[in-house]
Amino acid sequence: MNKQSVLSKGVVIVLVVAGLTACSDMSHRGVDTAVGAGVGAVGGAALTGGSALGTVGGAAVGGVVGNQIGK
Repeated sequence: MNKQSVLSKGVVIVLVVAGLTACSDMSHRGVDTAVGAGVGAVGGAALTGGSALGTVGGAAVGGVVGNQIGK
C-alpha cells in the first residue's frame, strides 16, 4: 500500500468515530434527521453522477424524510 492510501483510510476511520460519538447526546429525532440527510446525500450523488446540486438536494430531502420518520 502506498502512503496516500494508508493516510486516506486513517482519516476515514477518524471521521467515522468522530461522527458516531457526535450523535451520542442527540435526540432520537435528531439522529434520524442526520441519518436521513446522509443517506439522501449518497442517493442524490449516485443518481446525478456526483453532481453537487444532486448531493445537496438529496441531503435536504433525506433530512426532511428522516425528521418526519423520527416523530
